[in-house]
Amino acid sequence: MLALIEAAGWPIWPLVFASVIALAIIFERFYTLRHRQIVPPRLLDQTLETLRRQGVTPEVLRILAEGSPMGRIFAAGLKNLSSSREVMKESLEEAGRAVAHDLERYLSFLGTIAAVAPLLGLLGTVIGMVEIFGSQSPTGSNPAVLAHGISVALYNTAFGLIVAIPSLIFHRFFRGKVEALLVEMEQEAIKLVEIAHGERK
Repeated sequence: MLALIEAAGWPIWPLVFASVIALAIIFERFYTLRHRQIVPPRLLDQTLETLRRQGVTPEVLRILAEGSPMGRIFAAGLKNLSSSREVMKESLEEAGRAVAHDLERYLSFLGTIAAVAPLLGLLGTVIGMVEIFGSQSPTGSNPAVLAHGISVALYNTAFGLIVAIPSLIFHRFFRGKVEALLVEMEQEAIKLVEIAHGERK
């Protein structure tokens, strides 16, 4: 691996740095966006049961808000349980926007890496081509400089694509996962509003 990096020359170092960041984001998002952690199973039923036994207390709201992103949304709505349906729904929507922002954390950066990596590879290609043309002289070309220029051009192009393609795939995958989680949380929040205001049993 080190031999490949040396053959590719200095332009590959920004790509190596970008690949490390992309990998870190991918592993972090896989760990953070676990379904059971975002939308715990039976959280709505457990919340309703707790409300029937204890009512809306600061301790109940604190435990809900600290338990999961879905719990944060429920806690925001339950703070306005005594208000009208519209006020409660509005508080749920505000909390939902904050949760959505947290779930999408680092995804724009991953998308930026996916877009910039091919350009960094192209930059390395151009630098390699400059070295190739620089090795030409009226008396002939220097084979060592020519070979190094070709290595820089090809390795940087390939590595740029190697970084960009998985980054783009995982960016789209995580965006789709976040959207699915948000839809599920929205449906659960609507159920909470309807049950709280006697519109659903």
